[in-house]
Amino acid sequence: MALEQIPYRQGDAGLTGWLSRPTTPARAAVIIFPTIANVNEHMRRRARMLADAGYVAMIADFYGVAQGDWQALAGDLRADTARYRARNAAAVAALRAHPAAAGLPMAAIGYCMGGQAALETARDGQDLQAVVSFHGLLETGRRAEPGAVKARILVCHGDADPMGPRDHVLAFWQEMDAAGANWHFHSYSGVRHGFTDPDSDARGLPAIAYDASADRQSWAAMLSLFDEVFAG
Repeated sequence: MALEQIPYRQGDAGLTGWLSRPTTPARAAVIIFPTIANVNEHMRRRARMLADAGYVAMIADFYGVAQGDWQALAGDLRADTARYRARNAAAVAALRAHPAAAGLPMAAIGYCMGGQAALETARDGQDLQAVVSFHGLLETGRRAEPGAVKARILVCHGDADPMGPRDHVLAFWQEMDAAGANWHFHSYSGVRHGFTDPDSDARGLPAIAYDASADRQSWAAMLSLFDEVFAG
């Protein structure tokens, strides 16, 4: 299934989303915030999986470039929370404005840095029904204000993820409680960062590893949440 290119902008940045459509009437529209490496085959596969499940899905673009120093690009974007949230909001707006998503309720999901981006859309008060983070970064430059979070939140987290240590977990729980958010947190024992990507093991980094069980369980948890919030 080929993905469609969707051009959009945020400020001076020219960005490209990648859209996947279901063959049946869509249940909802879902933004996919990618990993720090931006659009790759892992993200394209997730877009196709969402389409197969009945959702219009668009992979967001963090940087507007096909190749680059991802660490430097990500560091620059995340350093300014307002700019980071505006970049994420532009992706939400681009999908909302697309004819394939006309009139549909919306959700956001994300992986690694993209998990953080999805959570930032919730903190930002975006009009989303659900937000799901897969091995996402939990820290933020601006905590959610009380009453700001509209989306139901699901975090799928590896308990052995050094990028999301337990002090970050506890701080996130406390933040969400203070904001009055509706949140679920699934933690998988012994599971490291990047657990949804079968290519994680080939990268030779001790912080990341694929975990087939956590991958299956987290995807099923997301689909279950979507079945609930998009039941109508």
